[in-house]
Amino acid sequence: MQAQLRPVVHAPFQPAWWLRHAHLQTIFAKYLSPKQQLHTAAELFSLPDGDELQLNWLHANKATTETPLLILLHGLAGDINSHYIQAMLAQCRTLNWSAVLLHFRGCNGKPNKLPRAYHSGDTADAALVINAIKQRYPGRPLVAVGYSLGGNVLLKYCGEQAAHNPLAAAVAVCPPLSLAACAKRINTGSSKLYQRYLLGRLKRSTLLKLQQFTDFPLPLTPEQVQGFASIEQFDEHFTAPIHGFNNAQDYYQRASGMAFLRHIQIPTLIIHAKDDPFLSDEVIPKPTELSPHVQYELTSGGGHVGFVYGSPFKPQFWLNQRIPAFIKQQLNL
Repeated sequence: MQAQLRPVVHAPFQPAWWLRHAHLQTIFAKYLSPKQQLHTAAELFSLPDGDELQLNWLHANKATTETPLLILLHGLAGDINSHYIQAMLAQCRTLNWSAVLLHFRGCNGKPNKLPRAYHSGDTADAALVINAIKQRYPGRPLVAVGYSLGGNVLLKYCGEQAAHNPLAAAVAVCPPLSLAACAKRINTGSSKLYQRYLLGRLKRSTLLKLQQFTDFPLPLTPEQVQGFASIEQFDEHFTAPIHGFNNAQDYYQRASGMAFLRHIQIPTLIIHAKDDPFLSDEVIPKPTELSPHVQYELTSGGGHVGFVYGSPFKPQFWLNQRIPAFIKQQLNL
């Protein structure tokens, strides 16, 4: 039997007075987040198709069967150095919780072994890792936390698993639940700045793949890759065909997490900011689209994975308090 959601009363997020704008929240969170000296143990996790993922482990000094083990899923082009991952790992260390970051294929600084990469609906790899961790630590409560793309992957996974979910709880921060709408949103106005940054990283990884595989399965040239002007174009000509989708719209429809929310049967928290410059209003689920196991929170500010409050001299990161509070409540810690 799956645990019932225990609604958590928590102070609402109030943006720092000096970071009220969405872009300031989004950009400065990266630079204001304290730089942590964290030691993690890297593990290469073999996949059935011959590829591999890198897991980075933070082991608690005094772990017990009641101590949660957090599985972290990063966002598009994210990795161990992403500020939100570093912040949550540091918070786990403070709480004496164990944690592991799942790097999606090719996100650990080295090209993966196959032409394919990863995408917003890629739940198969996450399922393999979660099942393996459950087998290693059968008595530990597993909680997954996904950010942005990783949040969409997590919610889709939880919906697919339904009553057979090995996780005890889940948290998704700023998930792009409607991928088609979000691809259009990030290609408009000042949001194009973020698109340019992300697209640059995606282009670089794809160009490396073209060099790595002389028999690359798609008819792509370096010039075509360099010419992609939007995330949607990249998805149309690389993400969709390399992962077996008909086109970008087929990928967006099948990979978006929104349709899976009603099937979730473990306590789950979803956090969105209304001013998120990455996301469209279409990511906001209707009450009828939510399972009773899902707690949905829409803050007025916070940007994209920002949520900074406090003074300029001592900035605070609301997610570092909000996420552990939800986990403690659901696990009765």
